[in-house]
Amino acid sequence: MTSLPQTHRALVLTQHGSPPTLHDIPLPTATQGSALVRIVHSSIISYMSEVYVSRKRPYPYPLPLVPGTSAIGRIVSVGPDATTLRPGQLVHINCLIRGRDDPSAMILQGLSEGFTDGSRKLIQGEWRDGTFAEYAKVPLENCFVLDEARLCGSGGLGYNYAQLTYISALLVPYGGLRDIGLQAGETVIVAPATGAFGGAAVMVALAMGARVIAMGRNVEKLKKVANVYGGGGASDGRVEIVPIMGDVQQETAALSAFGPVDAFFDISPPEAGQSTHLKSAIAALRHGGRVSMMGGITGDVGFPYAQLMFRNIQLKGKWMYERDDIVALIQMVRLGVLKLDKVEVMGEFALADWEKAFEVAAQNANIGQVTMFSP
Repeated sequence: MTSLPQTHRALVLTQHGSPPTLHDIPLPTATQGSALVRIVHSSIISYMSEVYVSRKRPYPYPLPLVPGTSAIGRIVSVGPDATTLRPGQLVHINCLIRGRDDPSAMILQGLSEGFTDGSRKLIQGEWRDGTFAEYAKVPLENCFVLDEARLCGSGGLGYNYAQLTYISALLVPYGGLRDIGLQAGETVIVAPATGAFGGAAVMVALAMGARVIAMGRNVEKLKKVANVYGGGGASDGRVEIVPIMGDVQQETAALSAFGPVDAFFDISPPEAGQSTHLKSAIAALRHGGRVSMMGGITGDVGFPYAQLMFRNIQLKGKWMYERDDIVALIQMVRLGVLKLDKVEVMGEFALADWEKAFEVAAQNANIGQVTMFSP
């Protein structure tokens, strides 16, 4: 086995609102319950600069911190209690870490300390640092082995490793859609559907066998979603589009024109708290319809109370996903049910080029687009 270095390169945040800097830091050691993983590609969420630099999105996290979330990597070493993981395996590293003695204590490694005393304690210990680095130490249960031959081999699906980073974007909407029990043959409204996670929701819902009504403000982007991922859009009935027009009645009528709607998946950004689609999508639901709320709105939102009550509408919030969801989605990708062939790699960057990397990620946050560090 090749000897490991004593140190590795990583981006480090030392002050809120100040940019990260590149440092040589001590290489972590795989201890009991953990794995040391060599990072192959670490995905960059479109709003990373708003979290780490401008603080427009003031996510809570301790300092100093190595930022970075989910990634694709190769196991270098494992703790003595590992039973199936071994060096050399290609893995999806998932950033959602739960307390082993309290699963409700959840952090996003390298991004957020969560919202409870337990989660804040969790991030202060072993799992503080993220994946914008050459190596990362992660819990064994957060390493999900990928079938490299099937996914990337010449006799398999033929994906490149960079395309596999899109798994992390797909997982977010899958957690919400599975939570409300979306079934094949149902119709689901996805709004907004043109951003990174909304676009991923369209792909996931289609793979789950549903028909999608995609909502958004940019009509040209909506048409692209329908044409590229719906096989031509309205002509085959798999992806329909309805613009967000700022008029609840007009939007409701346009949505209702496609027949009974079973579910509504909302992934609104923070600034969409007053958007009309929140009411129109609920108004278009059938009796007993379901709503999954996974967006980033932080303030209060007004809902049609009487409609929710009289029509037995189920309203569910969901933060991220469950471990079973990760396993199930990776299997969907492995079997080719959820395809990654249209995933576009918008840029691969060295850690030193973080500023350009954040800029490219922010400018390319459409359906199926990924930007990453390749340290």
